[in-house]
Amino acid sequence: QVHLVESGGGLVQPGGSLRLSCAASGFFFSSTTMRWYRQAAGKERELVAGITSSTTSITDYADSVKGRFTISRDNAKNTVYLQMNSLKPEDTAVYYCMAPVRRHDYWGQGTQVTVSS
Repeated sequence: QVHLVESGGGLVQPGGSLRLSCAASGFFFSSTTMRWYRQAAGKERELVAGITSSTTSITDYADSVKGRFTISRDNAKNTVYLQMNSLKPEDTAVYYCMAPVRRHDYWGQGTQVTVSS
């Protein structure tokens, strides 16, 4: 059974940093592309960052986070991370990790990130 658990969210001041984690189980993690999405109140869910399987580990980012966020993976721990630096109030959202497994997209429960002074 696929299971994704996000952690690391919280309240941070503008300009601050947070690192989100997503612990995965129930599928072959190292061969699976992993993605982070976010959804702000009243807005559509949007793709933030993605990282391909460990063979290539190619990363891509939304324009709004390029240069500030970094996605990475630790296949030994079945975990994907999102390092978020220089946070802005507009980064406030619930952040979700997603894994496409066997033609189905699996989602975690999300972790709230609030950027406010």
